[in-house]
Amino acid sequence: MEISRVDVLGRDMAHIGYNLQKHIVKQLLTEITSSTYVVITDKNIEDRGHLQNLVDELAAGINEYGVDSRILTYVIPPGEASKNRATKAAIEDWLLTQGCTRDTVILALGGGVIGDMIGYVAATFMRGVRVVQIPTTLLAMVDSSIGGKTAIDTPHGKNLLGAFWQPQRVFMDIRYLETLPEREFINGMAEVIKTAAFYDEEEFSRLEAGGATFLKAIRNRDPSNIHQVDLSDIKELIHKIVLGSVKIKATVVSADEREGGLRNLLNFGHTIGHAYEAILTPQILHGECVSLGMIKEAELSRYLGILSPVAVARLAKCLTSYDLPVSLNDKVLKKRSGGKICPVDDLLKIMAVDKKNDGQKKKVVLISAIGKTYEQKASIVSDKDIRVVISEEIIVGSNADAPASVTVTPPGSKSISNRALVLSALAQGTCRISNLLHSDDTEHMLNAVTLLGGATVAWEDDGQTLVLTGNGGELKAPAKELYLGNAGTASRFLATVALLVNKSEKADSVTLTGNNRMKQRPIGPLVDSLRANGSKIDYVENEGSLPLKIDAGVGLQGGLIELAATISSQYVSSILMCAPYAKQPVTLSLVGGKPISQFYIDMTVAMMKTFGINVERSTTKEHTYHIPQGVYVNPSHYEIESDASSATYPLAFAAITGTSCTIPNIGSGSLQGDARFAVDVLRPMGCEVTQTATSTTVQGPPVGKLLPLPHVDMEPMTDAFLTASVVAAIAQGTDGVNNTTQITGIANQRVKECNRIAAMIHELAKFGVTCRELPDGLEIDGRLIGDLKRPADGVYAYDDHRVAMSFSLLASTLPEDVLIQERRCVEKTWPGWWDVLHTTFNVPLTGHDAQTSELKSRAVNGDKSIIIVGMRGAGKTLIGEWAASTLGFSFLDLDTQFEQELKTPIVDYVKTNGWPSFRQEETRILNEFIKNHPEGYVASCGGGVVESEEARQSLQAYVARGGIVLHVHRATADIVSYLTTDSSRPSLGAEDLASVYARREPLYTSCSSHVFVSANTENSAEIAAVRKSFNSFLSTITGQKPVTIPTNRSFFLSLTYSNVAEAAINDFADITAGCAAVELRVDLLKQADNQLASLEYVNDQIALIRKYTSLPIIFTVRTKSQGGQYPDDNEEGLLELTLNAFRAGVAYVDIELSSTAGFIDSVVQKKGHTKLIASHHDFSGALKWSNPIWENKYAQGLLVGDIVKLVATARTFEDNIELERFRSTHTAKPLIAINMGFRGQMSRVVNSILTPVTHPSLPAKAAPGQLSIKEINETFSKLGGIEPRDYAIVGSPIQHSRSPALHNSGFDALGLPFDYGMLETTEPAIAAKFFSSLPSFGGASITIPLKEKIIPHLNYITDDALAINAVNTVVKDENGRLIGDNTDWIGIINAFNVAGLASIAGQDKSALIIGAGGTSKAAVYALNRLGFTTIYIINRTAEKAQNVADAFNTRDEKYNVKAISDIAEAKAAISPSVAVSCVPADKPLDTNLVSILDVFLQKESKTDKKFLLEAAYKPRVTPIMTLASETHGWEVIPGVNMLLEQGLEQFRIWTGYNAPKTVCKTSVELE
Repeated sequence: MEISRVDVLGRDMAHIGYNLQKHIVKQLLTEITSSTYVVITDKNIEDRGHLQNLVDELAAGINEYGVDSRILTYVIPPGEASKNRATKAAIEDWLLTQGCTRDTVILALGGGVIGDMIGYVAATFMRGVRVVQIPTTLLAMVDSSIGGKTAIDTPHGKNLLGAFWQPQRVFMDIRYLETLPEREFINGMAEVIKTAAFYDEEEFSRLEAGGATFLKAIRNRDPSNIHQVDLSDIKELIHKIVLGSVKIKATVVSADEREGGLRNLLNFGHTIGHAYEAILTPQILHGECVSLGMIKEAELSRYLGILSPVAVARLAKCLTSYDLPVSLNDKVLKKRSGGKICPVDDLLKIMAVDKKNDGQKKKVVLISAIGKTYEQKASIVSDKDIRVVISEEIIVGSNADAPASVTVTPPGSKSISNRALVLSALAQGTCRISNLLHSDDTEHMLNAVTLLGGATVAWEDDGQTLVLTGNGGELKAPAKELYLGNAGTASRFLATVALLVNKSEKADSVTLTGNNRMKQRPIGPLVDSLRANGSKIDYVENEGSLPLKIDAGVGLQGGLIELAATISSQYVSSILMCAPYAKQPVTLSLVGGKPISQFYIDMTVAMMKTFGINVERSTTKEHTYHIPQGVYVNPSHYEIESDASSATYPLAFAAITGTSCTIPNIGSGSLQGDARFAVDVLRPMGCEVTQTATSTTVQGPPVGKLLPLPHVDMEPMTDAFLTASVVAAIAQGTDGVNNTTQITGIANQRVKECNRIAAMIHELAKFGVTCRELPDGLEIDGRLIGDLKRPADGVYAYDDHRVAMSFSLLASTLPEDVLIQERRCVEKTWPGWWDVLHTTFNVPLTGHDAQTSELKSRAVNGDKSIIIVGMRGAGKTLIGEWAASTLGFSFLDLDTQFEQELKTPIVDYVKTNGWPSFRQEETRILNEFIKNHPEGYVASCGGGVVESEEARQSLQAYVARGGIVLHVHRATADIVSYLTTDSSRPSLGAEDLASVYARREPLYTSCSSHVFVSANTENSAEIAAVRKSFNSFLSTITGQKPVTIPTNRSFFLSLTYSNVAEAAINDFADITAGCAAVELRVDLLKQADNQLASLEYVNDQIALIRKYTSLPIIFTVRTKSQGGQYPDDNEEGLLELTLNAFRAGVAYVDIELSSTAGFIDSVVQKKGHTKLIASHHDFSGALKWSNPIWENKYAQGLLVGDIVKLVATARTFEDNIELERFRSTHTAKPLIAINMGFRGQMSRVVNSILTPVTHPSLPAKAAPGQLSIKEINETFSKLGGIEPRDYAIVGSPIQHSRSPALHNSGFDALGLPFDYGMLETTEPAIAAKFFSSLPSFGGASITIPLKEKIIPHLNYITDDALAINAVNTVVKDENGRLIGDNTDWIGIINAFNVAGLASIAGQDKSALIIGAGGTSKAAVYALNRLGFTTIYIINRTAEKAQNVADAFNTRDEKYNVKAISDIAEAKAAISPSVAVSCVPADKPLDTNLVSILDVFLQKESKTDKKFLLEAAYKPRVTPIMTLASETHGWEVIPGVNMLLEQGLEQFRIWTGYNAPKTVCKTSVELE
């Protein structure tokens, strides 16, 4: 291959060829001479041997030419994260240490990152030294290496610091591309396509045709050496591609070196693409982001009326033919980015710092055609217009400025386009197809027939005409599945086409698949018919829906084929079009009743005739067709009519607004049934309609004068019923009363992109429009436009193009703006609809974006129902009831539902009917639940529901749609023990229970989204603890209450147990005291056989932690190379453990940034609502904090994690000082930054959030230098980090108070420099003076008689204290304000919960309060919060009890407090299940009070266990406690428990830490 040379700026610069190393050396040593050649590259290039090869060649050349030069090399970490100030500075410092001077020549060997940054180094080092670019990627060859633009990135954006510095040479050696990964090849093609798209239409046409050849060549790799690719077949093609792009760029750069205007054109796709890249890097590459940017900037040109829709479609097709993404919803892109989202506001902020901008005005390169720009420079575009194009939702304004008359040409008919593509692909010869619809549906169809080898395609007339050469029905099985998105027409037509496919070397079957919605759409009747005819078709997932696996080589047998055609006419058309290629002539008999949408069947028959096959309709048998064998012949030209369904929208707009609209190419002679819409629907509604054979014009009546249609049968035009519905919504009868429109004949619309009838009814209701569903249609009661309501949350489009377009019309009638969600679904049939609405109809549009977070989490579950699976005896019912209670849902046991519906116990049913029948009925009930209860329910399934394949598919589909299926489990031994004695369900037969679980466990996993393992509990207190943890788990997996990352000083405990069971529950409370989270080091766990922990063992450990504490769990697995014990060579096992952590709903998962990219991508993608801690550890101590690698890791951590954690090893104390400098300048996200080792302990003391800590009770420290919270706080306070504070109990009498012991023991255990004393007084003024005069005052406990009296002396009272009208806690905030709070009510709730009382909800749950003193009000408040609907209060003085009742009842009727004054009232009361005693324990009890109390205590109750809480803690056993427990069998809770719990809450309020409960409890109990 000869070397091609291209001049830039009049100088010999770019040299392009193959195997150029000797040429490079000769050029360097003879024309670019120097005493020092510095080769700078990255680690990837070094690993591939390119650095050493160049150095060796250069060294040989130095010897050969006899020059006195030296060679230096410098290697940096790979990736965009290295392209920063720190790396540049490190290189410059190294150059200085090496004695480099101004005659140095720097060789930038690598991709775009190397070229950009090293060029900038050369531009500034010694005020500029010579640089030679040696690009090693296709992207760098065609883009960044030419033109002299050099730069580095900053936190504010890409390439914001740099210089223009032209290289001496650019050597483009195509041989370097032989080691280029496939994805990097594709990445480079984005820039190639970009250049052709704005500059060279002829080159663009060549690129359009070359995608398949290119991809085939770059994928031609030896499996044993996938890093090497054989480019021999396309070497010349790549040379031509590179040369062509370089020539164009050289021309532009030579005319405008400093980017004065013309050179901006090279940034087509970059304004928006760079914004995407700033968010999506490094997972998404530059070229991939530019691809996205090109589409958005082309759509912007279309939106502004500059570019045709066909040109946008051509660009999209060209990009996708090279496997480049054109949408953020691209499946591969979403997987690679981990579902990262790009909030519109963030994108616009990033674009605001684009270098092309004119001040605050954004500039974008707009194109007016393929190969042509709108201006010879970037154009100024408003933020509003950009927002519309890049937003996923759209706000529709008023149609008040609608033009009087317009002509609109909708896109080609989807129905005709899809049929034409199938017929011409099956035909012989070449057909020129014009006005083809360019949409998602037709793109999927065209891609499919191409992949099947059915046709070769090209474009003419600037993409207006498709030139398709058919292959006469000779089809071959493709290597990959055919992905059809949500293209229902394509899926149904291709299901039969696939039968004609022959086996190939690549595959022996064809798989048709689509998105989640497609996997719900029916195709069963068609498959049933084809199977009956001898075809081999399998459902891959759900019965009756895609994906389908179709055996190749079987063919369509032919003969008599019977088909049920009452659901979709597309089934009929699918068989009709393929029938000529059957092995026998086909007689197609449509059975089961009148076929739906006969008009579409007639359309298919008419088109088949055009392509040479005459179908005969039987004259003797109804709904029967005879199709002869034959081969289609392509007509030379075929013009697609505009889509008549789409035409209904502009025509309806005219009807609604009283204006005129003409559709120039659809009239009475149309093939399409929807062409009758204007005549059959709009004319009777009061419109003037003029229709010729080829055109239709509608003139609407005056606004508000549309008439309802008493009845219209829309069976010939079913898709148009949505348009008719929104017009009917504002249709009024002449009498103002008869305003109902009835639409029938549309039953098939229930199985389109969504259930359209249900969708219209639901969404019209948001506008205040009443509808009624009919068996085959609906009725709509029209309203005056002025009476329409604005949908508060907007219109949901159900991913249905017709729903979105229809409601955009109705939305425009309102004076207020209306939000349309999922606006991009219109791209299915009319990608430019929003442009037409805005530009042609003058309707204001505004982009809207609900996405704001950087790292996308699983969508919040909202009110979606939750399904629970698991073995019988695992606790599904209990967990289900907990979940329902917490979420406010209803609970449904599907086994109970089974027995109620079939009116027989399950045991008897199985005995009578057998297991298969039971499983069938069980599955039916599950499916009916999913269908009928999509929201507001928790359902528990039978243990064996997963034994049914259909049930599994239903559960999997539910998960795929974003639903939660929760697998509940507990230790297998516990389950077996339970089932052995349970006779309420049928026996599982001879199979032992452990084997049953072993068989079912993988089935549960495959069907569920999450897992909750419950530890064995032995008492009510442990049950309460597990329930509290379950509520936290539920909050995490539903997203209802996301994990809150601490913002203040906080700690997490690093557990080092091999088995968490080594810690007792009481020990756990103490060792985790002061912690905000607890870390489970999974790699340190060991099972009994000393083996690494299995998945089940890990889940059991998580369950134990949740039994011991409700603190958030940090899930960490460290491999041996990462400082842990998990094997380095078992990434698959590591990934399984990590993904299971997400299923287990842990709060945090720690992942090492040294993990493989594939591992990290998989983790990020599956994170759900769990927060990620992105960690990097340097155990060597070789990396100082000034090393650029830390910048690289920090930048990577920002992209991967919600928290960044960087851990070095300190060699000197000064390393801690360096770390603090680093910390102070890295604040974009929460940062955990510490040094390990003895000398690094200071960094642990000053780290600000989630510092890992140890505890003396643990078996070992998790890392060298780890400290306890006590050690950290003591040291930090000595350094001045924690100021001493004083606290006190204030009131009288207080001499026997245990509060000082409680708080001081807690302060001491956590190393806090605080002291708690006493102030005995009955005067609130004295207390207030104490608060304000003591500089170190931190807070106080308030007791009698000051709980109410102190309120006027405080600055602020919390809502809780106001509700109770009493303060027992004062805290001084950071602004010096005195805040009054109340923790008595929390003490009451927590004392009950610790004792095992679950929250109670219901109409008949009652509670009792004894006494009407100050604590009684806290008791009312607490019991109401616990869910008690009736609260009785008794007191020695009835008047005081009534006062307490009145104080709450007059404020809010929800309290329902009833004062009981005598025994008769007590007997009539509902039995209470809990009681709180608030009477003084040091005085005799009133006999009347005791009599009334005795009545309450002896009442029978449905509740298994009844609790009485004593508020007094002196004496330890009070008379009321004795009466309740010994006489009436109540479980009593001593007052010291309430004292402890309210004190622990005070401790948390004052310090921000959870107190060491056992330590505090012991101190309180000491007399």
